Amino acid sequence: MWFNRKPKNRRFGREQVLEVKLRSREVRAARVKLAGTALAISLGTVGGLYLLWRGGEWGLNQFVFTNDAFAIKHLDIQTDGVLALEQLQKWAGIKKGDNLLALDLARVKRDLELVPLIESVAVERGLPGTLRVRVTEREPVAQVKVPQLTPAGVEFVTYRLDSSGYVILGSDLAPIATPAARTNDSLPLLTGVNSALLTPGRTVGSPTIKAALRLVAEFDHSPMAGLVDLETVDLSNPGLLQVTTGQGNHVAFGLDRLEEQLRRWRLVYDFGKRSSRAILSLDLSVTNNSPALWLEASAIPATVPKLKPPSRNGKKHV
Repeated sequence: MWFNRKPKNRRFGREQVLEVKLRSREVRAARVKLAGTALAISLGTVGGLYLLWRGGEWGLNQFVFTNDAFAIKHLDIQTDGVLALEQLQKWAGIKKGDNLLALDLARVKRDLELVPLIESVAVERGLPGTLRVRVTEREPVAQVKVPQLTPAGVEFVTYRLDSSGYVILGSDLAPIATPAARTNDSLPLLTGVNSALLTPGRTVGSPTIKAALRLVAEFDHSPMAGLVDLETVDLSNPGLLQVTTGQGNHVAFGLDRLEEQLRRWRLVYDFGKRSSRAILSLDLSVTNNSPALWLEASAIPATVPKLKPPSRNGKKHV
């Protein structure tokens, strides 16, 4: 039993020692090698993609964007209004010889629609060498004259409004449009309008102004069209549109059911004509038994309604 006893001093015992330092160096070397390989692959991939991108860019420039085969040979610009076609081309920043595929169509559309007189634009390519531009213009239906203080005194600034209430500064029309666009003096004049509601380049939100614009637009398709002229529409009385015609009639409208009121106006007009009388004043805002004042037809000088400019349903193109 004494001979099998283990010595207490551990130095006399033989144990297997691990080579920790050697194993750590091997692991570190393997990790460095793996990291170097990953870095080389990453740099190679990035470099390859860069060369591919630059090569593709060179190829596109060489064979597409600078290729005369895709140059614009025909500009097909059409408008439904009166704006000069040369001015539209200038606003669009396009000309013959530009590369059709390199042209930014969104930029052309945006630049044109920034013009207050233009409502919407459609642009498309027609390969190999045609660019099509379709312009829808804003058509003024009424005008407002607002006094403005200037160093020379009080002057009137003219605003034009389209059927949606979009405000166009009158001076925008004069230098850029064909002569047909300058014949806006015949537009009905809206009076009693708060000038603070009018901001060029924006749409008015006033229900009364919008009702007046609806009246003007519907009048052109009403039974009274061609019989009288709408000269002024007074908005100073809340809830009423007080119309004065070029023939001396004074007619009051409510803000709603304008089409029905226009039909009643024609019935009253025909009744007066059969009776050899002319309307002096008529209140159509009253639904039943509309009050009316009459004059003998012979007491009113004969007037001929003004001819309206032709409808802008034809297309101009270049």
